[in-house]
Amino acid sequence: MTHSYFGDLWLVRLLMQRGMAAIYVVAYIAVLHQFKPLLGEHGLLPVPAYLRESRFKGAPSIFFWRYSDRIVDGVGWVGLLLAVGALAGVTEMGPVWISVAVWLVLWALYLSIVNVGQRFFSFGWESMVVEAGFFTAFLGPRHIQPSVIPILMLRWMLFRTEMGAGLIKLRHDSCWRNLTCLYYHYETQPLPNPLSWYFHRIPKPVHRFSAVFSHFVQVVVPFALFAPQPIASIAAGFTILHQLLLIVSGNYSWLNWLTVVLGFSGLSDGALALPLNEPALANRPLEFDLLLYLIAALTLWLHQAGAEPDFAESVDELQLQPVSPGECLWRVWKSD
Repeated sequence: MTHSYFGDLWLVRLLMQRGMAAIYVVAYIAVLHQFKPLLGEHGLLPVPAYLRESRFKGAPSIFFWRYSDRIVDGVGWVGLLLAVGALAGVTEMGPVWISVAVWLVLWALYLSIVNVGQRFFSFGWESMVVEAGFFTAFLGPRHIQPSVIPILMLRWMLFRTEMGAGLIKLRHDSCWRNLTCLYYHYETQPLPNPLSWYFHRIPKPVHRFSAVFSHFVQVVVPFALFAPQPIASIAAGFTILHQLLLIVSGNYSWLNWLTVVLGFSGLSDGALALPLNEPALANRPLEFDLLLYLIAALTLWLHQAGAEPDFAESVDELQLQPVSPGECLWRVWKSD
């Protein structure tokens, strides 16, 4: 469990699982409240009509077997109950394969929703939930030693997300290069919140410093996520702080909260400095380790083969690229 380079990861794993479970809770509540009016049998973009023009191979979903509003309600309730169980830690009390199975069901059900969600589920944060949910499935229950492999996968996802968000600013808008974008960002963002008014009226030198800080956190800091501890934890702390500032100054659905959860992957238990009596942990089953190595190898192969997703979503500007419903099961690694 202890590694001088990565540090202890038992509490980090716990935080990541609880964070992803909370995001799934919100996601499935949204499905129960919004899916049918938007995509149901009598919705704005009915799923049955979409399924007649699509193929399972291009957009795998359980709804190719059969769709009805009652079934989508069942999917939403099953997902919500499993997510609540994961949030309470109930799913992590059994054998390792029970934990993996529950998280994979959460992932598969939400993938089924996203793959038929058309315009309403085409934002970048939806594909991020799918990808993060997949790797979270292999963190393992709390009573076995954590593996660094899925944590590194999630840390790599954080790196891509932050670098993409930073580089899209520098490439696509001169105001980010001359540090003036924040002069008007808070009044033009899609969903300002009550505090946005106050952020907009801070002095211009502070706006310029904030732009520099944003570039530093999103373009420079991500490289330190792969440094030894405590450097990686410091980098993760900068990322989490930046996301919390975005949360209080705007509203981007769960994009920022998901990035905060991904930020936990850069921490170590020691960096959290919490009083903790860690339980005696069992060794990971050999079969589970072999599965983790297989997933790592497959992920590396897909990246090398050009299947690396372009997470060029701008956290601040909401310049999100649509996610094609034609993605297959490899969606956890691929996007438009």
